[in-house]
This record gives sequence, C-alpha cells and structure tokens, in this order.
Amino acid sequence: LFLIGASWLFGEIAEDVATGAPLIVTDRQIAEWFHHRTTPGLTIAMQVITNFASPLWMTGVAVVTGLVLWWKRYWYRLLALMLVVPGGMAQVPLLKMAFHRHRPSFADAFLIFQGFSFPSGHTMVATLLYGLLAVFAFLAFEAWYQRALAVLVAFGMVLLVGFSRVYLGAHYLSDVLGAVAAGVAWLALSLTAVDTLHRRRGRLA
Repeated sequence: LFLIGASWLFGEIAEDVATGAPLIVTDRQIAEWFHHRTTPGLTIAMQVITNFASPLWMTGVAVVTGLVLWWKRYWYRLLALMLVVPGGMAQVPLLKMAFHRHRPSFADAFLIFQGFSFPSGHTMVATLLYGLLAVFAFLAFEAWYQRALAVLVAFGMVLLVGFSRVYLGAHYLSDVLGAVAAGVAWLALSLTAVDTLHRRRGRLA
C-alpha cells in the first residue's frame, strides 16, 4: 500500500513538473514568499538543519548503523540498509537528469546551488535513511509509545530537512514532496523485497 500510494503521488507530481501545471505557479509563489522573509538567524538555523541530510553526514550515519547491524549479526537488516540507502542515492542523479528542472533563481540570491532541482536529493536521502531507522526502532521496541516516538522523530527530521531546502532557495515545494514520495516508494519496495527473501529462505530451511 505504501509503495502503490507513494508511486502514484510521485507520478502525479512528476507529471505536473513536466507539463507546467498550476502546481508550478504555486511553487514559484512559495519560493518568492520565503525568499523575501529570510532572516540571518533563521538562515543559519536552516543551514545547520539541512546538513543533517548532507552526503557526508548521511554516509557516516549509514556506516555506523551498518557496523552495529554487522556486530549484532542482523544480516537481513544490514541487507535492507545496503539496498535502501545506496540504492536510493543512486537514483537521485538519474531522476534529476530525467526531469532536467532548474533550481529556483533570484536576482538577489544569498546562496547559490548547483545541479538540477527535481527531486530534492537531501530530502529523498533523509526520507530513506531516517525512515529506515524508524523501521529498525519499531522492530527493536515493544512499547507503543517508543514506536510512536521513533516514527515521529523520523517524520520530524524529514519535515525539517524538506523545509530547510525550500527556505534556503535550493528547491521548490514540489521538489521536496516528490522526493518524499520517491523515497517512501523505494523504502517500501526494498523492505518488501528483503522481507520476502527472509520468509522464502525460512520456508526452504
């Protein structure tokens, strides 16, 4: 259900981006609204937050998580990590090249970003890694409030990263929403594949 729903949502957003639907007008209006309301303090805070989805930070978190899973001999969870994060990160440049959408531009821009805009790489990778960590926490904890807290923390991290990308002028809102949808779809597909392999090997054993 997550895979189908997220894939449908990504398809709808991607179609709007490709055809210049009214969503694109809303994108520009939101980008302009944030650009004219930036403050030095909030800008610094958003730059800190966006670094929680930087390639260096995410790679470090993924490597530490992988080492912990290897030490505990959670082989299927380690396989899921290897499939979700590197596999998802490899899709980002391919999707950007496919849609070839330019980033928001302003005459008095205070930050300059390179590359294409759709989907947001930071947001997609954050969705993948923090979403997967929430799944691991959900499996590790038994109390409902601990599981709920893990999901809320992951949701909050993705929300903050996505907001920071729009605020800083790196992406449009649809770039962020498309990245979340693509991330959830890949996460659901990867976890389903690993779980299917686990169950199949269990039956064969």
